[in-house]
Amino acid sequence: MKQKLTLLFSFLVVVACASAQMMNSKYSSPIKGNLIGIHFNALDIKTPETFKNSGGPRTFTKIQDMDFGFSLSYWKGLTKTIDFSTRAGLIFHDYQTEDRNSISNDKQNVGIELEPTLNFRPYGDNSFIAPFLTAGVGGGYYSRKFGAYVPTGLGVQLNFRSVSYVFIQAQYRFSLTKDILKDNLFYSLGIAQNFSKPKAVVMAPPPPPIVLDRDGDGVLDADDKCPDVAGLVSLQGCPDRDGDGIPDAEDKCPDVAGVAKYQGCPIPDTDGDGINDELDKCPTVKGLARYQGCPIPDTDGDGVNDEEDKCPTRVGPASNQGCPVIAKEVIEKINFAAKNVFFSTGSFKLLPKSFKSLDEVVKLMKDDETLMIDIDGHTDAQGSDESNQVLSDNRAGAVKNYLVSKGVVETRLKSAGYGETKPVADNKTAAGRAKNRRTEMTVRNF
Repeated sequence: MKQKLTLLFSFLVVVACASAQMMNSKYSSPIKGNLIGIHFNALDIKTPETFKNSGGPRTFTKIQDMDFGFSLSYWKGLTKTIDFSTRAGLIFHDYQTEDRNSISNDKQNVGIELEPTLNFRPYGDNSFIAPFLTAGVGGGYYSRKFGAYVPTGLGVQLNFRSVSYVFIQAQYRFSLTKDILKDNLFYSLGIAQNFSKPKAVVMAPPPPPIVLDRDGDGVLDADDKCPDVAGLVSLQGCPDRDGDGIPDAEDKCPDVAGVAKYQGCPIPDTDGDGINDELDKCPTVKGLARYQGCPIPDTDGDGVNDEEDKCPTRVGPASNQGCPVIAKEVIEKINFAAKNVFFSTGSFKLLPKSFKSLDEVVKLMKDDETLMIDIDGHTDAQGSDESNQVLSDNRAGAVKNYLVSKGVVETRLKSAGYGETKPVADNKTAAGRAKNRRTEMTVRNF
């Protein structure tokens, strides 16, 4: 990689020198013009550290062990011997581990730097070789932290007729934020081009050539595939009425935008459900977008689709919302059991003579795991509304608790009390009140 960078940079230097030799000598000036440059940079953190460490050997870092980067620069002469320059660049270096003594998951961090400087030469800019001294201030963003430093150093510039320049620089950079960036040596090799050009000689433009464009579409007849019909430059002069990028001569649907795959026609929708065939998993049967073009599924195949089927995995008629019909015998047994639930007077304690009927309900529910029961408690109108409501709640809950105690899963049962709000007989008679004091059980499977 380094050899490729060296070859590329050498090529740029040769091109810059050649272009400078072809320029007129009136570009030469003792004051530098406006330059834009590109530089190849090297960063040496280790050498300053070894020199600061009095107890260890003082060594210079080898080139292959340095970190590298690139930068762009702007140069402007202020006087014959003083130039202003600013550099913006990237340096690839593990700042977190090597500068901050912290563990980094990214071993190749990036530093983004901006460095304005003043450069002092002993004589004018129009010398071929000129040494200079550099001093300035710099700052950067180093792996999510800002740091600052003071660059000082020296350099040499090669001036090719004040058009192209080669800069070689070496700096010692004193860190102002040592917990972010250590003191370091910085080397740079770059080329720059003067873009302050003299006024060009104004020459009369040549007469326009005679061209033929019969249809006036801006495409010359020699290049126009449709020379007698105005068209588009992008289609070599041919028209495209629907604007789909396919010339009308090749478009089977010239008035409707389409795609090349279907020769200029839109993607087809065979079943007409509004979902094109390329996105439709059931292209010959009308369906819905939420099922990717297929009809609403009917998992159990009972003729009731899954969105309306309360039991989508069990076969049942539409009259029962897609669920199996509960056998009449089961319903009758549960209703009979409900009529044979007895409590102590004014209490929600179940009497033993209720157990046989309730045990029959337990057996039915264990035989068919899909069954669920709603247990409702009711009272007559004697006593206060509040006490009747509490009593009916407790009696319905007592039946539920008994069934749960016999092994019925609680989620299959629901209990509720309605107090005296749903009478089935006249509360003014003893017989009517007896009928109103009741427990009801409604069996369902959804």
